[in-house]
Formats: sequence, C-alpha cells, structure tokens
Amino acid sequence: MSASDSRPRLVAAIRDLLDARGEGKTICPSEAARAVGGDEWRDLMQPARDAAQSLVDGGEVEITQRGEVVDLATVRGPVRIRRVR
Repeated sequence: MSASDSRPRLVAAIRDLLDARGEGKTICPSEAARAVGGDEWRDLMQPARDAAQSLVDGGEVEITQRGEVVDLATVRGPVRIRRVR
C-alpha cells in the first residue's frame, strides 16, 4: 500500500482511535499505523505522522510531547496525538 493510498485510512484510524480512547486522551501515531498496516505497520509510521499533520492543519488535533503541544515538523522523538482542547 502506498503512502498516498493509506492517507485516508490513517486519518480515519486516528479519528476512530481518539474517539474510542475518550476525551482528553492521546494516541501514538504507531497505533494508527498498526490499525491500517497490520504486520507492515512500520512502513506506515511517516505516513501516519503526515496524516496527523493534516488533522493538525484542519484544527482537529494537536501533537504533544511530554504533555506540551509541539510542532510535528521540528520535534524529534516520540509524540502523541490528542483532540484540540
């Protein structure tokens, strides 16, 4: 599955996972990658981060690291995704 083919599925997975997790809770981009990619989830890590960024751009979610909102384009290391508060 190409990254462009997976984007709508990753966006939907992020939304579904956040809905299931509950208000104020976060998910890891890897959870969306696993939901869409199964055993091949590692190949979808960057596309999952890209899908999260598209939701940031749309005002739906925030990217956090250690509880603080960060810019996905410049942050290094693990991040979490949450609905905009």
